[in-house]
Amino acid sequence: MTLTHEPRAKTKGTLDGRIALVTGGAAGIGAAISHHLADQGAAVAAGYWRNPDRAEDFRAKMIGDFPDQPFTVHQGNIGSADDCRRVVGEVISQHGRLDILVNNAGITIDKTVAKMGDEDWQRVIAVNLSGAFFMAQAALDQMIKQGSGRIISVSSVIGETGNIGQVNYAASKSGLFGLTKSLAKEAIFQLKRTGRDPGEGIGLTVNAVTPGFIATDMLATIQPEEIARAVCFLAADESAYITGQIWAINGGLDM
Repeated sequence: MTLTHEPRAKTKGTLDGRIALVTGGAAGIGAAISHHLADQGAAVAAGYWRNPDRAEDFRAKMIGDFPDQPFTVHQGNIGSADDCRRVVGEVISQHGRLDILVNNAGITIDKTVAKMGDEDWQRVIAVNLSGAFFMAQAALDQMIKQGSGRIISVSSVIGETGNIGQVNYAASKSGLFGLTKSLAKEAIFQLKRTGRDPGEGIGLTVNAVTPGFIATDMLATIQPEEIARAVCFLAADESAYITGQIWAINGGLDM
């Protein structure tokens, strides 16, 4: 079924008419991002893997907060390339297009190198890095056809500093830096191949944000909101000249 998006009587945000997909978008930082995107006018599709009850509760909350905006949830294992492609296809089928992809889903399996098993390494890389690639690959294909789009990945300060017991996580999150910069260049290259000038219109940009630790009750409340605001800024049409950038949101943990 294709969802129709009726024009709203009053514009209240910078993302009116945009379709956004947020992986891991029904809880934690992802939920804050989903909420902020919707608050700026976007129709949001939130991805989740486990806990369908929580996803349904979040869906009900979002519909209650934004009754005039379509909101959907999509189950899938981000560590599976097939699931990544299926979810992107579902969103495009139901919403008609895809303007914003936020690669937010991630996991940790913390162990020292001496104790880390093969699966501990491979699973974290599969979800945090490979999953972001497969989601971006599918989304980029659609965005190039449209001639515009935004891809924003949520990395981590650990990708910049490293951390004891998190070699798999640090590697996956620093890998997002190279992924972001390469995708940003390729997006421009592919647009040119279609005959479009990347400098025209709102462009097709690829960026990343690097949150810091959420170690206190205060930061656990404040920081997701700051991350969400930064994501919304990068997602906006007016941010067309920002691409291939890594934005630190970490309170000065890495400078």
